[in-house]
Amino acid sequence: MKKTGKKLKGRGAGSNPLNRFEKLEFEIAEEELGNEKKPKTLFYNDTSKSIITYNDSPDTGFDAGINPYRGCEHGCVYCYARPTHEFLGLSAGIDFETQIFVKQNAPELLRNELGKKKWKPQTVAISGNTDCYQPAEKHFKITRKCLEVLLDYRNPVGLITKNHLITRDIELLKEFASFNAVLAVISVTTLDEKLAGLMEPRTSRPFLRLKAIEELTNAGIPVMALVAPVIPGLTDHEMPKIIEAAVNAGAKRAAYVMLRLPYSVSDLFVEWIETHYPNRKNKILNRIKSLRKGKLNSAEFGNRMVGDGIFAEQVKDMFKLACKRNGLTNKKLLLSTKHFRNPEDKQEKLF
Repeated sequence: MKKTGKKLKGRGAGSNPLNRFEKLEFEIAEEELGNEKKPKTLFYNDTSKSIITYNDSPDTGFDAGINPYRGCEHGCVYCYARPTHEFLGLSAGIDFETQIFVKQNAPELLRNELGKKKWKPQTVAISGNTDCYQPAEKHFKITRKCLEVLLDYRNPVGLITKNHLITRDIELLKEFASFNAVLAVISVTTLDEKLAGLMEPRTSRPFLRLKAIEELTNAGIPVMALVAPVIPGLTDHEMPKIIEAAVNAGAKRAAYVMLRLPYSVSDLFVEWIETHYPNRKNKILNRIKSLRKGKLNSAEFGNRMVGDGIFAEQVKDMFKLACKRNGLTNKKLLLSTKHFRNPEDKQEKLF
């Protein structure tokens, strides 16, 4: 289904592009849109039978991950996870940010999987796909409940978010930190409040993300600042300032990820550029193509996160220089699994 209308208040996408798995398409006339101009967020119970997913990508720093939600109300127009909604028969556009599937049984599934003898203690990343601290988390608390389970087992965890809501769980994260079992990754795309509001409409604004870095650091929780995504011709020049601001807030590590536009995300992003920055369209798109071998996206392992070519090298050098100037060595943090335990075994011994 494709809906017209490019400017929807509080939403990143301006339309619902056709699901690549669907053969039928229809459009709604402008005069018939009505409340479609202000689509409400709907929540559905997700009936997944397992909660830990695994990947063998050399581009990620983890093998096991948890995603408490499918879809994300943050509405970041560039989100590479948008196409996953197409597997649900929905669109990667407005549907992705307004139809959220909640894995309410995630804590129970997680406890069951960690309790199995075949489970190998390892870092579990929360938010490898959609943000675990998106607005829905304030009500459903699925992420918090999963953290409580992981803490029971003393299993290390990595959290990736761009929402200040992570500070709600500082007390839990402090316990993880006491046995070197947590890393918080805070994503900062831009320091421009206006740009953030247009591009990431329902996320925490940049100053709140920096505040989250500060609060977490002051609590003894290790924090990595993630400059992601780096958008050529739009936000790339901000990298040095972002890293400086993050380090001043307390971040001890930094990383970056280049913009990725898989499948229909490229169409959504182009539509967004045409709507909000039409005069910069050619510059931005040509820059993106310059590091994707003439295309808007590349799925090749090894360079999909950083790009390829002269411009990609310039960004890489800029990142290294910014880190050096701010005293970051970016030595990899190895979280500990030696404290892992099965609380169920302990209870059995008591009896």
